[in-house]
Amino acid sequence: MRPSPEVDLDSSATTPVSERVFSAMTPWFRERYANPGSPSAAGERAKEAVGVARTSLSEFLGCEPREIVFTSGGTESNQTAIRSALRTRPERRTILVSAVEHSSILGLSSDLEREGVRMVTIPVGEDGRVDPSEVARLVDRETALVAVIWVNNETGTINPVREISGIAHEAGALFLTDAVAACGKVPVDLREVPADFLSLSAHKFYGPKGIGALFVRKGEDFRPLIPGSQERKRRGGTENVPGIVGLGEAALESREFLREGPARLALLRARLEAGVLGLGRGIRRNGSADESHRAPHIANLSFPGTPGEKILLSLGREGIAVSMGSACSSGSMEPSHVLLAMGLSREEAMSSLRFSLGRETESGDIDRTVAALARILTQDEQRRVS
Repeated sequence: MRPSPEVDLDSSATTPVSERVFSAMTPWFRERYANPGSPSAAGERAKEAVGVARTSLSEFLGCEPREIVFTSGGTESNQTAIRSALRTRPERRTILVSAVEHSSILGLSSDLEREGVRMVTIPVGEDGRVDPSEVARLVDRETALVAVIWVNNETGTINPVREISGIAHEAGALFLTDAVAACGKVPVDLREVPADFLSLSAHKFYGPKGIGALFVRKGEDFRPLIPGSQERKRRGGTENVPGIVGLGEAALESREFLREGPARLALLRARLEAGVLGLGRGIRRNGSADESHRAPHIANLSFPGTPGEKILLSLGREGIAVSMGSACSSGSMEPSHVLLAMGLSREEAMSSLRFSLGRETESGDIDRTVAALARILTQDEQRRVS
């Protein structure tokens, strides 16, 4: 039985916990509930399970187990990295962030300004991609950290994070990349990308909500956001053992999926885009046209003249879930800051929808969505004419 909704094209908001992950987690809620800090046999077993998950995740990312800090998710990881960079480089009072970062980073702006820290925005092109030359132009000896998202969660655009990290390091700045929308969708290898910090969240790749991780490169001075004795004194609080086990299992499962899964999703995304663009009406795609710069699971489309909210609600009544952008900003009824940064007008941004595919997406789901959009747009056109 497939989960509700009937057609889920909003997997970038969240994914269901996979059967495999759920099975791995279940015993740690009741049968093996011990605190991993307890000096008992049961506590040692819990501690060992946390270690196994840490190793699994480190192999998934291409790093060492000791470079992993478990957190509550992407938001905590992002803000921990930024706060740590500012505390370990107190003489540097500027951070550079791309205009298309997640709200967990951009939302810090007002707080940082009150603390005397400048947040400088790196512009993006019409394709939503950060040009490394813009980073080189803006970074200087006052920059503590550069933050550029690996895969944008609204458009699927992949940024040149390897090159940007090198530019940051040349100026003596640290580099953070938000990989929440990248992990489990595109290869993420920290042996190839010399980031100092990387954030991720389990629920974006078929793990549980409320658990994530921050990669902290070995040798980097680090200050915790939440002091405590756990996580080698890098994140206080009793470890969320079921969640950590689930994250480790999700990483194992994703390594298997990445062998062939992204290519299948890219074909389905192409089928969706061809079908929707074929409806005419001036529909356009937002983001990069270069396949090498695109994650396989996201299509962002504008429907001129028709509010995105109207289409979204109409699709929802037919059992099809999509979104108008990041789940963290839904309900605000404000245009996407990502699309505005790419040069879209407010009206164009408000007429745009994100379609994000998941492992369970099938060709029938795509065809059903295209057919539903054709009906919805035709009915809207008829109402406007009459």
